Amino acid sequence: MVTGGAGFVGRRVCERLREREVGELFVPRRSDFDLTDPVAVARAYDAGRPDLVVHLAAEVGGIGANRANPGRYFYANMAMGLHLVEEARRRSLEKFVQVGTVCSYPKHTPIPFREENLWDGYPEETNAPYGVAKRALLEMLQAYRRQYGLNGIYLMPVNLYGPEDDFDLETSHVIPALIRKFEEARLSGAGSVSCWGTGRPSREFLYVDDCAQAIVLAAERYDEPEPVNVGSGAEITIRELTEKVARKSGFAGRIEWDSSRPDGQPRRKLDTSRARELFGFEATVGLDDGLERTIQWYRGEASTSTRGRGNLAAAR
Repeated sequence: MVTGGAGFVGRRVCERLREREVGELFVPRRSDFDLTDPVAVARAYDAGRPDLVVHLAAEVGGIGANRANPGRYFYANMAMGLHLVEEARRRSLEKFVQVGTVCSYPKHTPIPFREENLWDGYPEETNAPYGVAKRALLEMLQAYRRQYGLNGIYLMPVNLYGPEDDFDLETSHVIPALIRKFEEARLSGAGSVSCWGTGRPSREFLYVDDCAQAIVLAAERYDEPEPVNVGSGAEITIRELTEKVARKSGFAGRIEWDSSRPDGQPRRKLDTSRARELFGFEATVGLDDGLERTIQWYRGEASTSTRGRGNLAAAR
């Protein structure tokens, strides 16, 4: 069973599972199963009868969406994980794969982020409710392993991007937001584009197909309680990223920085050695290649009749 299996990452995970001929694959759809409801979660387990659960379903967005929905993001992510893990225990599930988030790390984590630093402080304030909810599920899985023997593993992907991402400026993360802004500015002939913050913070990005590969490898090969970072290991400032997306989009105007908007966490860069050593994952798609693929996909979508509806990126 892959929760969120119709979403951005989940579709890729399901494709790779089918390639491996894993047998029957069940994707509970939100319209049929509200995973924040324990009764609906039990029905999903009844319908799918899984041996393995990959939990990808989440309420998630960029800085603006996190600031607008702190209660919703905490409740939905905590409730889904809570009920899914408890039902896994009740049914003696063979394995539970929880996909967490880099947002769970403390705001001022030493660079590169190492898994043992996860509990050394409070997450960055703008996404703390989301990050704390996800971090609590690691503690739950480790407690359930000790008491009940549940084989639960926990992965922490860095910022993801790629084709079919969420390009809605109200909810999107930084890369799809920049691509949309620069593409629309180029097409309209605008002389400038306004971007959030100062551009000084740094981020690490992972192409969505690489993330899906890491999740499947971990499901196949990893059975230990310790959390594992999933990333590319490459750091770039938001200013450098913005200039790169502008060039690749063909936008030649001015970039204006709105310092009244929050920057978010000062830096993000993961130590990815544990994923390499424990289940053989290394990212294969570099940022330049990944950005070009994503821009080309967006241009194809923007040229269709769906352009201008707000969210061009379909399902999440």
